[in-house]
Amino acid sequence: MSLEQRIEKLEHLEAIRQLKHRYLNSCDLKDVEAIRQCFAGGEVLIDYGAIGTFSHRDDFIEVFQKMACHVHVIDLHHGANPEIELDGEEASGRWALYYFTIDGRTGASQQLGGFYQDRYRRVDGQWLIVETKFLPHSLKRMPAAEEQQQELFR
Repeated sequence: MSLEQRIEKLEHLEAIRQLKHRYLNSCDLKDVEAIRQCFAGGEVLIDYGAIGTFSHRDDFIEVFQKMACHVHVIDLHHGANPEIELDGEEASGRWALYYFTIDGRTGASQQLGGFYQDRYRRVDGQWLIVETKFLPHSLKRMPAAEEQQQELFR
């Protein structure tokens, strides 16, 4: 592989990393349009288990808005340990996820761990998510005791 090909591969890998980080940060910021732009238009596969399986990004966005776009929902997504494989204009990836959420009304929280299995496609020079599946492996719910309930901030 030539130096130019190696640099191009690194650029593609970094673009996919940035895409996934942008998606996770946009979820935390409740930036619905930025989330939408992380996915390819048309038919995609978004399989988030108990939350639902979606074949179009807007169907997922609708559920996301109902569940997460509230002042009292404070989310933190951390994606780590990416394993990304390139195959021309397509790529696949596995990411570990640590997710933490707090209900700002009560102080109750939960932690979720698991893995994303993703497929990406380069469309008009831009990497986009065409398939994502989340596989949970741990969940811990922590209700807030009455004396711990307090006003939280965003």
